[in-house]
Amino acid sequence: MSIELRQLRYFIAVAEELHFGRAALRLHMTQPPLSQTIQALEAHLGTLLFARTKRSVALTPAGLALLPEARRLLSQAEALPDLVCRAASGTSGRLSLAFVSSADYNVLPPLLREFRERYPQVQIDLREATSDVQLADLAQGRIDAGLLIPPLPDKAKSELDYLTVLSEPLILAVPAGILAIPRGKNVSLNKVADMPLIIFPRRIAPAFHDAILTCFRTAGVTPTIGQEAIQMQTIIGLVSAGMGIALVPQSVSNLKRSGVQYITLADQATLVETGIAWRRDNASPVLRVFLELLRKKSPC
Repeated sequence: MSIELRQLRYFIAVAEELHFGRAALRLHMTQPPLSQTIQALEAHLGTLLFARTKRSVALTPAGLALLPEARRLLSQAEALPDLVCRAASGTSGRLSLAFVSSADYNVLPPLLREFRERYPQVQIDLREATSDVQLADLAQGRIDAGLLIPPLPDKAKSELDYLTVLSEPLILAVPAGILAIPRGKNVSLNKVADMPLIIFPRRIAPAFHDAILTCFRTAGVTPTIGQEAIQMQTIIGLVSAGMGIALVPQSVSNLKRSGVQYITLADQATLVETGIAWRRDNASPVLRVFLELLRKKSPC
């Protein structure tokens, strides 16, 4: 036989009143069934919880040890309905979210700040990953959602949903001092045609890679690819080291790195998109409220 919450509730009342009659009144019951319940609890535990005389009731050492644990268990049990309600509504729980490095300079920080303010009891597990890794993790159910660079592969479109979060132009990142361009002025790519290009590998982010090359084609320039890197921080670090130039999303200019100058393109810049993807069959309430917040901010 297991201990019932009712038995613990009766035990706590007697322990706090140290009087069976007053405890019975507090519990809105008569004294005999209260005494019988305490006796049954003591028999189940194999020890006396109260030392009884005709004039007094006192807790035994066993009763003193049980009292704080009984209060804790009863408090946890009383909190269960609220806990279940919050989990069902998405106001508590866990969200596993992956993101491409560029999202760390635009949508991610303000989004996380607002979400945490609204849902402080949600645990967010973050991991930085390239779009191809995120798609594999989504397919295997290892993450709830991913902030990535589209498009989604055709084979993934039947399982994943997608929402555009941000669309922004590419800008030029060059080693500081290499171009005599006044602050606030723009530049054409033909001014840097002879400088090596640092770029994302196409196998990692084909749409992003192609968008960069489209900018050069529009300007009538054929770039020479000098380095490839899969993290935005690495690309900017290589620019800072004088290894070449890069085209990066406009928001990456928030990454302040000594030795790097960000310049707006005079040529018509291709827009690059950041979006969020998630499994269509993911019924997580936390994911639902996270997406509701994103939809309010989405440009589409």
